Amino acid sequence: MGKPTGFKEFDRQTPRYQPVGERLRHFGEFTLPMAEDELARQGARCMDCGIPFCHQGCPVNNIIPDWNDLVFHGRWRDAIETLHSTNNFPEFTGRICPAPCEAACTLNIQDVPVAIKTIEQAIVERAWAEGWLAPEPATRRTGKRVAVVGSGPAGLAAAQQLARAGHQVVVFEKNARVGGLLRYGIPDFKLEKTVIDRRVAQMEAEGVEFRTGTHIGIDIPADSLVKDFDAVVLAGGSEQPRDLPIPGRDLDGVHFAMDFLTQQNRRLAGEAIDGPEILAKGKKVVVIGGGDTGADCVGTSNRQGAVSVTQIEIMGQPPEREDKAAVWPLWPNKMRSSSSHEEGCARRWSVATTAFRGEGGRLVGLDCVEVDSAFKPFAGTEFRIEADLVLLAMGFVHPVHTGMLDGLGVKKDGRGNVLADTDRYQTSVSKVFAAGDMRRGQSLVVWAIREGRQVAREVDAFLMGSSELPR
Repeated sequence: MGKPTGFKEFDRQTPRYQPVGERLRHFGEFTLPMAEDELARQGARCMDCGIPFCHQGCPVNNIIPDWNDLVFHGRWRDAIETLHSTNNFPEFTGRICPAPCEAACTLNIQDVPVAIKTIEQAIVERAWAEGWLAPEPATRRTGKRVAVVGSGPAGLAAAQQLARAGHQVVVFEKNARVGGLLRYGIPDFKLEKTVIDRRVAQMEAEGVEFRTGTHIGIDIPADSLVKDFDAVVLAGGSEQPRDLPIPGRDLDGVHFAMDFLTQQNRRLAGEAIDGPEILAKGKKVVVIGGGDTGADCVGTSNRQGAVSVTQIEIMGQPPEREDKAAVWPLWPNKMRSSSSHEEGCARRWSVATTAFRGEGGRLVGLDCVEVDSAFKPFAGTEFRIEADLVLLAMGFVHPVHTGMLDGLGVKKDGRGNVLADTDRYQTSVSKVFAAGDMRRGQSLVVWAIREGRQVAREVDAFLMGSSELPR
């Protein structure tokens, strides 16, 4: 490494945020960029650890020590080339990935991992600012046509790789704009949509065609893709939300989290909103579910002007600090608080909701009870929470089956996902492949990018007999 003693000389630093009172007045990103010399020092903290466990922790196997060292030496253009060799969209992962690479970092044994995620985002933003990320159109065309259904991270990664291999790629997106969950699920304060737009422009210049407002299985018969294209990639995501079928579920004021988040993103983009408007302004909000989607609901509710926000989770409260000897370098179960929680939120764990209460068809509160680790209620722990708005953020069970999947007749696994392995990514239907959350179930953006890259290689090999695309 360029600075073998850097990890002893420099403390871990990550970007600062705008003050809470300031960032709650807008929906834009609020992270303050770090200076180049500070980023170089953070790169210098990457130690010569012998076995880079960060590689194992990163689903796309980013070559992290190499680009840390390049940043330390000021070789930013070499750094982006190294970063792009494994990750098509580091501007996405650098913003919203939970950074399992940092959990696996050797320095995380002392809770001071290298600021990998920060450096990753800095590299790609420097590359965009310098104009280094020009389109890379294929030098030869294969004459093969590939349809990609879904323009989330898996679909985008597959489309870009296949286009660069020389295939004619058409991406079908049911919404008005490209991006999938990146655009319609992730709040703008975590990922401004211009970040997606500039990458889409690059892909269009590389020959990728985007057909938005086209719902396969609804607007176009799914089997027509199999007839019209040489291969089809299903990358539509896992969109069937987990419901909570308890008394009062049909009350006005109980909504799925994604409906709430999507409306806000459409509102900011000037798009039309379907159905009744869901707003937190002036309301007592309860978010059911303790994951990232729940945290996004907390941040959005506070920005909309909620009177109060409470987040409840049926799982027990995680420990403040994991047992390093037991879990490192694996992803640990420990207490995590996001920037949204810092903006104002009451949190409770080991709580189950037994009923929604209403008056005149309108939600007024929840009946709850404390539960043990097996979710069995503790007698005498019943309590109530007042609420005008409940957001169900309990994850997703599988992709939507009606329409495209039922139309194609692809086999599904025991959880209702499209059945396909990670060797070939082929489904039970000839010429049809599947990748991302539609295949593996609800997961991370970085896993979607990995599967998008890998399915592209398998499709290329299927069409051409072999492939030079990286796996």
